[in-house]
Amino acid sequence: MKVAIIHYWLVSMRGGEKVLEALCELFPQADIFTHVYAPQTISETIGRHKVTTTFIQKLPAAEKLYQTYLPLMPLALEKLDLRSYDLIISSESGPSKGVITRPDALHICYCHTPMRYVWDMYHDYFETTGGITRKLMPYLTHYLRMWDYASAARVDHFIANSSFVAQRINKCYRRDAQVIHPPVSTGDFRISDKQDDFYLMVGQLVRYKRADLAVDAFNRNGKRLVIIGDGEQRKDLERMAKSNITVMGKQPFKVIADHYSRCKALIFPGVEDFGIVPVEAMASGRPVIAFKKGGALETVVENKTGLFFDEQTPDSLLDALTRFEKIEQEFDRDEIVRHAKKFDKQVFKDKILELIKSIK
Repeated sequence: MKVAIIHYWLVSMRGGEKVLEALCELFPQADIFTHVYAPQTISETIGRHKVTTTFIQKLPAAEKLYQTYLPLMPLALEKLDLRSYDLIISSESGPSKGVITRPDALHICYCHTPMRYVWDMYHDYFETTGGITRKLMPYLTHYLRMWDYASAARVDHFIANSSFVAQRINKCYRRDAQVIHPPVSTGDFRISDKQDDFYLMVGQLVRYKRADLAVDAFNRNGKRLVIIGDGEQRKDLERMAKSNITVMGKQPFKVIADHYSRCKALIFPGVEDFGIVPVEAMASGRPVIAFKKGGALETVVENKTGLFFDEQTPDSLLDALTRFEKIEQEFDRDEIVRHAKKFDKQVFKDKILELIKSIK
């Protein structure tokens, strides 16, 4: 089979790109198509493949302003010539699934989520934008929503990264999806004999991750919290945080892995489609204290690999922290690691291959 992988944009290495990386390992001869490509930000595994960009790449400041060109991306996808490819795998979060393929080609969409800025988080994005964008957004997203729904009919088989996302796919597209959780390189993490007296939060510092909730809670209880990550909320969080809270900003993998291995527990107060960070913490033998919604419900086992809190409020998180410290010694690190291995990269690869063989 000649294989094409369509990915929305390649400007950083996040969860979606980790999925792409695993697909590249599965299909080393595959060609990659994307709207915007910044090779300096992408792993060697991805960079070894032939990468073709759409015309979005040639637009002004595309590597930074790519999301501004969202309304042009449907046209850009439909201009791609994929007639020579037998298997097309689209990696969907931004527009990627709307390509036109041969009638006899197999198109599988691995959906991280239907585009959140036109579906479930539309009003959140609308509230934070301004100026001309705010005036145009209702009309442009209306058009994108119709195109996104229509382009779902071009996909032969949907894969969701979680049951949470499978429900969203059914709601937005009225299509069923098989769940295959994203790959996590669990072998890159280790259990440490040393445990320091701090809690940890890792991730982009954007509104829906709710780092502000964690800062508020730890301002109250005075316990140590380390936050690793960068984003639009960082300065506000640094202003909010008392001396017991450290905002480290973006850090290399080695530093993140070290903090995973030494923390008391990971704090996970947002709602994620899946959430790779909790799995990475558990692969380090550390429990997770998570808000009881979204992908965390599929990765964290209460009282075995972590605890949940029911409301996105500081009081609810503080209650969970109190409960955790009463039973902290009951968590078995080896058991937590064994659970994390269920989400290993090799498990992902095996399931993808099994699915393709069953369809063909």
